[in-house]
Amino acid sequence: MRILILGGGAHAQTIADVLLQLCDAGQDVIIVGFLDDDPVRHGTCYQGIAVLGPTALAPTIEHDRSIVGIGDNRVRRQIFTTMAAAGLQFTTVRHPSAVLARDVAVGPGCYIGATAVVSIATQIGANVILNGTSCLGHHNVVGDHVHIGPGVTTAGNVTIGEGTQIGIGANILPGRTIGARCVVGAGAVVTHDVADGTTVVGVPARPVRP
Repeated sequence: MRILILGGGAHAQTIADVLLQLCDAGQDVIIVGFLDDDPVRHGTCYQGIAVLGPTALAPTIEHDRSIVGIGDNRVRRQIFTTMAAAGLQFTTVRHPSAVLARDVAVGPGCYIGATAVVSIATQIGANVILNGTSCLGHHNVVGDHVHIGPGVTTAGNVTIGEGTQIGIGANILPGRTIGARCVVGAGAVVTHDVADGTTVVGVPARPVRP
């Protein structure tokens, strides 16, 4: 499979590293290259893989599947949506050490990092980042374009709305709902539901006042 990575920064390079590991393990994976909208990156390489130009070139480059390698939720969503409308097909990249229950559903274009664990009956939307060492409990629902940081733990029956970012090492208690476009600070412990568009920090997590 020929894969095109949209983005050229650290997250894109992390995805490339996993794909190279899969290639080393004998999987039929070829990285066509990176595309990035920062002209400073054009022509640069990571492990011999070049940044070929801006993301707008994607529909003109021969490939089988693509993935957006950008950490920022807003930008990642915009590029994913634009390229999906242009007809691009997306792949999910999963580190070989990640452990997913057999009935977990994962949408297109996701990244699942090293030693991530996802328990039974969990649903993960499209274009989601599930970073390494994170752990999702049973019957979770994770919306599209969510970014879950390293070391995050969610208990059972947790819902995370579209476009939300969960910071490094945050913990979410059972049955809690975090709305769309929220930010949960690093190390926060979410003990109550969080309304759409809210930033919460601390232990227990409380909204940040404007």
